[in-house]
Amino acid sequence: MTNLKEIKNRIKSVKSTQKITRAMKMVAAAKVKKAESTVKASRPFTQELNNMFKKLLNSVGTYSSYSLKIKSAIDNYPELLKVRETKAVGLLVLTSNKGLAGAYNTNVVRKTIQMIDKYEAKGIKTYLYIVGQKGISTLKRRIKGKNCEIVKTYLSIANDVTPEGANLIISDIAEYFVSHKIDKIEIVTTRFKNMMSYYVENWEVLPLKGMNDDYEKLHDNILEPLMEFTPDMHHILQKVVPMYMTNILYQSLLEAQASELASRMTAMSAASNNAEKIIKELSVQYNKTRQYSITNEIIEVVSGANAQLG
Repeated sequence: MTNLKEIKNRIKSVKSTQKITRAMKMVAAAKVKKAESTVKASRPFTQELNNMFKKLLNSVGTYSSYSLKIKSAIDNYPELLKVRETKAVGLLVLTSNKGLAGAYNTNVVRKTIQMIDKYEAKGIKTYLYIVGQKGISTLKRRIKGKNCEIVKTYLSIANDVTPEGANLIISDIAEYFVSHKIDKIEIVTTRFKNMMSYYVENWEVLPLKGMNDDYEKLHDNILEPLMEFTPDMHHILQKVVPMYMTNILYQSLLEAQASELASRMTAMSAASNNAEKIIKELSVQYNKTRQYSITNEIIEVVSGANAQLG
């Protein structure tokens, strides 16, 4: 039978782990409230920007870079709108830097591998842009032998979600698209639903078009007003396109961050409850072992006394 010291040490170890999981649950719960508020506050702007962008594209008709000053790939909006034959695809994968977030990172990586396999079956090479240490370390192992390559990785953005960080990534992937190294770019992210759930999905970024998701509003039966452009439609599109692309990524980063925190809070809550269950079971085992030991000692004393009397 297990001795009392071993059981006592195990109870102490589980209690120590429980303190950590409870602390992590409290931290995640505090952060997820703020992340949830940020996500919900940003969704209306994303929705209206999407609607405005689609109206703008429908009003312009012909896209031209004539008279435009193009300093970088993100400024070359006509090229970003071109639909080409897909020979190479870029996947921007959003994961976290830290673990202990339940199945959050596993689900994102699984979705990424499924997409890589799907494109590989069609003879299409995949280039990866990975946000978060967990995605980097896992995908480096999982893509070995596949028609896939990691192009760039981003660590700090996973911890500090900002429009500036989103703009940095968008500039990188726009450069690859404009240079014809990739013909299509998608984001593999999670959509935050509530404190208890989220779901993994992919958003198409390039070539540019309106997002076909929950943000979209249907205007089939509404007569849209005529749009006038000052100074002209092409200069306006050159300004709106980077804003639109950056906002897509920024929104996806916010959704991913909220999903990660919610998943971590749920995972740490389950871990704390499991630790409590183990502590109770070990306490019962400790008491039984202690009782057994005391009983044996009493029997030995009584037997010794009877032997002397005999």
